[in-house]
Amino acid sequence: MENISGWASESNSSFGGDPEPCVPWRSQGSRVALYAFIIAGITCTVVGNFLVVLAIAYFKQLQSATNSFVMSLAVADFLVGLIVMPYSMVRTVEGCWYFGPTFCEVHSSLDVMLCTASIFHLSCIAFDRYYAVCNPLVYTFKMSRARVGLLIVICWVVPLLISFGPIMLGLHKAGIDIQLPEGVCAFLVNRVYAVIASLVAFYLPMVIMLVAYWKIYKAAKRQAMQISAMEHQISVQGLNVAGRKQKQRQNAMRRERKAAKTLGIIMGVFLLFWLPFFTTNVVDPFIEYRTAGVVWDVFLWLGYVNSSLNPFLYGFFNRSFRRAFFMIMGCRICLPGSPPSIDLSLTKRDANERIENQ
Repeated sequence: MENISGWASESNSSFGGDPEPCVPWRSQGSRVALYAFIIAGITCTVVGNFLVVLAIAYFKQLQSATNSFVMSLAVADFLVGLIVMPYSMVRTVEGCWYFGPTFCEVHSSLDVMLCTASIFHLSCIAFDRYYAVCNPLVYTFKMSRARVGLLIVICWVVPLLISFGPIMLGLHKAGIDIQLPEGVCAFLVNRVYAVIASLVAFYLPMVIMLVAYWKIYKAAKRQAMQISAMEHQISVQGLNVAGRKQKQRQNAMRRERKAAKTLGIIMGVFLLFWLPFFTTNVVDPFIEYRTAGVVWDVFLWLGYVNSSLNPFLYGFFNRSFRRAFFMIMGCRICLPGSPPSIDLSLTKRDANERIENQ
């Protein structure tokens, strides 16, 4: 999402009067440095999210209900990096828009839609983890393939409705009497659109995530006590049949807790990087669009960074994703010994022990 409301201070223009042409104001050296830095971020966003999509599509172990949301999220973030960030980069670095007024509207619509879709997917992941950790007995019923598919469709359709419709019809700027300089693509929004769009795109999903992860946190604390009790019982019983069953249950609980912890960290990163933008987005129309352009640039790119970080969070905290990434980057998925059904959760030591026990 973009909103460069403080364009006036950077283009030596003012509200009212005849529009003046946009003139780049940064030095050549600073533009080159910014291009290099932002291109590196765009590359990480595109490559990282492509790895997530490829890993889930190839490895059967990663094809779960939760990872259906993760894959769709990665598609949204991949498209943010591929078709939104490059044009935003040129506008940020040059201070001008070179792609015409029509594509400015299309780009703004894509920006709002894809960033909102990314946020919606994160709320669905939190909802999915809530049932997996807090209500495991009804999880399979609540998160059936049909329901997962329906939620993913909602994650794309609702952002489409609040972006392309209002923006292409000009409803987002109804009542705004501001003339933009020629060559400026500033996403000015009126108070009604700013409040409604921010509520739907950010604040309501944020509340869903916070409630879900608070309940998950409380359930994880209870499970930690249960795991401790099971470990004591297993040590007393020894490695008999009952002990093995308890050990399997203990490992399953640990995996669920670790997955919830990982997604909780992703949630925290999401709040850290998007909250400044949406807070300013609501406040700015009520202070007559006085927020400086550089502030909008910083907050906008902080939001984009969220799309770049998700793949690295998966790789750092999830062993299965980490192994899948290494296998893809090392082209090992093309080797005969790396079938799609390979167990990604096993370390080399675990795999050797399994072979010895067979």
